[in-house]
Amino acid sequence: MRAHYLQHVPFEGLGSIDPWLRNAGYEITSTQFYESKELPGAEEVDFLVAMGGPMSVNDEQDYPWLVDEKRFMKRVIETGTPTLGICLGAQLIADSMGAEVFPNIVKEIGWLPIQAVKSASTDVFRFPGEIEVFHWHGETFSLPPAAVRIAESKGCENQAFQLGNTVIGLQFHLETTPSSAQAIVANCRDELVEGEYIQAEKDILSAPHERYSSINGMMSNILEYLHKNNG
Repeated sequence: MRAHYLQHVPFEGLGSIDPWLRNAGYEITSTQFYESKELPGAEEVDFLVAMGGPMSVNDEQDYPWLVDEKRFMKRVIETGTPTLGICLGAQLIADSMGAEVFPNIVKEIGWLPIQAVKSASTDVFRFPGEIEVFHWHGETFSLPPAAVRIAESKGCENQAFQLGNTVIGLQFHLETTPSSAQAIVANCRDELVEGEYIQAEKDILSAPHERYSSINGMMSNILEYLHKNNG
């Protein structure tokens, strides 16, 4: 099995996703757009993960590779391949599947809670009632046609969505490790300005180990959910 991930900047990698995929028996390949624009054939991928990044899905003039990336993601999704999008990756899924991506009213940066959205469907991933997760985003999206919202927050209505039983998009980062949190702070600390949902650097980086364990465990649950639905 082959898991392919789409990476947009050097400091937003797989984090805790990497060991999970390896332990599940996946060979891991990647397209790192800051170095290469080469993408595999959609039929060659058994699991797709799209990571975050500071650019917008609407920045096609500055990042022309976004056009090919979104086209590729749409083909992969339409084949029924398990697909996970994180932050920018979730926005790319939304855009490629017919939704709009636009600035959120507020930015969310730091450790902030999300709430599960109850669904009548028995075949959706279920978050706990509330969990504190790691955020770093300023944009949001409308839901693609047929998508189901599965998490929300006070600062952003569409925190997570599911499309069928093989596609999940997350605005937040469950893959974050202490080293990846330090990396994003080091590269994006200019965004740490005063705001209702923006934490100070010291508060972000002083999170206890248990908090990382909690979100990484939730990420494992999501990966397992998508993996079991791998045709």
